[in-house]
Amino acid sequence: MVARRRLVALAGHKGDPATARRGLDDASPLVRVTALGALERLGSLTNSDLEVALLDGQPAVRRRAAELAGQRPAIDLTAALGDEDPGVTEMAAWAAGEQEQRRYVPQLTGLVTGSGKHEDPLCREAAVAALGAIGDEAGLPAVLLALEDKPAVRRRAAVALAAFDGPEVTAALERALGDRDWQVRQVAEDLLEIEQVDREGRSIPDSPGPGSEPVTG
Repeated sequence: MVARRRLVALAGHKGDPATARRGLDDASPLVRVTALGALERLGSLTNSDLEVALLDGQPAVRRRAAELAGQRPAIDLTAALGDEDPGVTEMAAWAAGEQEQRRYVPQLTGLVTGSGKHEDPLCREAAVAALGAIGDEAGLPAVLLALEDKPAVRRRAAVALAAFDGPEVTAALERALGDRDWQVRQVAEDLLEIEQVDREGRSIPDSPGPGSEPVTG
């Protein structure tokens, strides 16, 4: 298996798509994962290749396919977002944010809230980040609720609030100023400061560029 994987990996660097493609049918999931990366490097990976890989019996292959689908909005991540493997779900949520497709908002919201709330905090964190990246108002309630989750999820939710505005958002950021986690407090402080500057119409002076000398005299 190691030799076959090495051969496929090298094919991706040597302009040999035929050898890389043969790796997609290898018995080893690690070789199939490597083949996906090699074909992507060669510009030979097709949407059909990814659609097949997303249905692979091995989570490692599905996860890699979901990752590569992030730059391909035509690839449907619906099944991957509901994958039984948390690693696949987490990566699919990240990819959904990369695609910035609003059609995923209900599923992403479901990973964060309600009866479908995912038990893995990494999946919830990725879903919240994706909702922020998409920026659809329908995702705001889930982001607000995530401010009551574990610290890493709360941090991601605070950052995601940058994509939204309105009194609910301001109130949530003000509450976050008292969060137990200092990173959550810092994000809330920064966003509220930006909000105040925007509201008052004040300009922020440009910072000196690297190597700039202060003006004296």
